[in-house]
Amino acid sequence: MGLVEDATVRIHRPAAGYAPDGPGGQSPGGGLPGGEFLGSGFFIAPSWILTCAHVAMRGEGGVVNVVFKEDRYTGKLAEVPGRVVVAMPGTRPPGATGWPAPDLALIQLLRPVEHACVYVTERSGALLRGSDIRCVGWVNSPGGGLKLRNGAYRVNGSYGASDDVEQVVLLDEGWLEPGMSGGPVIDFARGEVVGVVKSRLDRQQGGTAVGIERLRTLEVPSTPIETETDDIYQSVFHAHDRYHADRHNSAVGTERTWTDVQSERPAPPGGILGPRLRAALLGRLAELPPPASTRSLLALLDGLPGVYSRDHRPAPRGWRDGLGVLYDTRVRDRQARFGLIVRYCMGVLTADRPCGQLSVTNAKELWGWVKQVADVELPRDLRRQLDMEWAGIRLRLEQNRQQAVRTPVSEPVLYGERDSVVLNVELQGWARDQYDWRVAVDRQASEAEPIDVDSRGAPLGTVPDRLAAALAEAFRRCDEPGSPAMLQVVVAPALLGLPVDDWVLPSNGLPLGAVRPVVLRSSYRRPADESPARRDAGPVRGIRAEVVDCQDDLRVRVPDVTRLRGLTDDTVPVLCRYGSRPDSDVTAGVVRLIDTGFGAALLQRRPVEADAVCREFHRRVAEAVSDARTVDRLPWKIHELRRGVGAGRTEMFWSDGVALYYEDPNRVLPDSGEFLEAP
Repeated sequence: MGLVEDATVRIHRPAAGYAPDGPGGQSPGGGLPGGEFLGSGFFIAPSWILTCAHVAMRGEGGVVNVVFKEDRYTGKLAEVPGRVVVAMPGTRPPGATGWPAPDLALIQLLRPVEHACVYVTERSGALLRGSDIRCVGWVNSPGGGLKLRNGAYRVNGSYGASDDVEQVVLLDEGWLEPGMSGGPVIDFARGEVVGVVKSRLDRQQGGTAVGIERLRTLEVPSTPIETETDDIYQSVFHAHDRYHADRHNSAVGTERTWTDVQSERPAPPGGILGPRLRAALLGRLAELPPPASTRSLLALLDGLPGVYSRDHRPAPRGWRDGLGVLYDTRVRDRQARFGLIVRYCMGVLTADRPCGQLSVTNAKELWGWVKQVADVELPRDLRRQLDMEWAGIRLRLEQNRQQAVRTPVSEPVLYGERDSVVLNVELQGWARDQYDWRVAVDRQASEAEPIDVDSRGAPLGTVPDRLAAALAEAFRRCDEPGSPAMLQVVVAPALLGLPVDDWVLPSNGLPLGAVRPVVLRSSYRRPADESPARRDAGPVRGIRAEVVDCQDDLRVRVPDVTRLRGLTDDTVPVLCRYGSRPDSDVTAGVVRLIDTGFGAALLQRRPVEADAVCREFHRRVAEAVSDARTVDRLPWKIHELRRGVGAGRTEMFWSDGVALYYEDPNRVLPDSGEFLEAP
């Protein structure tokens, strides 16, 4: 129940002037916020909340405020805005007394926050099969304010057949109070969320709930699906499964995970797999492009002996749903059941992929899981057959990868060919915590053009306000319609964490990083006898990320120069834990990167706890660098991510706080001593 309650939220109508750390924002027993309390919900995946449509659609213009537990130890609450992305159905029919089923809605947070997520079943009709059902939600407290309420209930049938879109499940033997609508329904014996509280019965015990599998009826996009995020259903559940797999696989956490708790249940989910193998498998499946269609997934399942996928309503839609079908197979022999699961995984590896190519790395991860299970559970002749199949799959994947690398990159973004704005920020050597600055336009065809300078010294926090006018003038001189100029920020290595991309100019009220590419350059210069700077080999060459200060979620020291020189020229170093301890050791690591000649590196400025699970960051930064294809496109890629964070695009929240160190080999900075001398 503790894991469920940590992820259960309350949903309010937006209200101007409400401070989340004021009344109602300190503890679960606090007073009501300024916005009207609408109901409950729960985090189903990072930055995604599942609730009832009749709760979410009472917000103003599809926007609500979400109050969630920010700190599980103190019970402190925080508030974040959210947008209703989808409601099922989107409106209540005229004359209807209640909101028709499935009465579900997904809310997407508009800014990144850290929070817990529930574990959601992958089985069909799990709610109807639950023997020990618990419901959780926020309700009005007799003493004032709001409190979490949980209770035990019994499933007493359903209204509607399994193929009825409006099927709801009847709960009784317990009171459901106002405000619990949208809260999670838990199969307590298995330890998984199986439904959403929909309604209560007037003046008597009981009410109704909707099974979690009803989310499968979300409308399939009519346009071609090119990325995971094009299909909300796949996006949410892939993020859900990666979240739980990362926490299960991480060794740094000291708290029990959902997988740990499920392993203690008398009837844990996953059948013969058990919670641990299941979590690892679902995490690997979530790394792959989703099925081409429900029809193709059903065809894969129908090809397995003893599997009756058509019995499951609504039909399975994602890889996790297909795995859930295998739990209910009529095959009882242990070896045969493991054989079914392994055959299913091999079918996933060879499936059609209109949504992106299957990467060699992700395929190897899934194959590694198959190999692990096969070596323990399956006979040698079947293992030999699997090895031969994998050899063929791997060969095709390598051929596809080589072809993709050879494909020329279209329309390279070469900011080095354009005028840009240069900002120098320097610490005064004779005054502590006092900084000078100067702004200029760096002309490609002529000398740098001075704009303004301030050598009087100012605290770092006041620098953005002091130079706002100078930056605005410099941007006017080199921006082009629809193509803002790059801002190059020159600082000492110890100041690479300066959040210049978050600075807001009064002219437009937007963060600089969301308006234009912002990169960091170092005022420290590599000794003359050191190795020459590495160069991007050309627009057709791929680049890859290499995290150099974090391993298995643990901070490690940035390698010495000798080891760094051993990295290939296509490597972009990443400092995952840069913002967690900005001290002399971290600065020394940055200097080693510069001395090694790397012209680009990514730094995560946002501090993270020592036991934080950062696998999602590693995963996403690797994808972003790979997508950029060449070093000269990295400023454009980071700019795109910053715009996405500002626009509330959940799939880009991982990049919040990422800074780009970028030394353009085609643009040598003017000597600082002559930078602002008059011509």
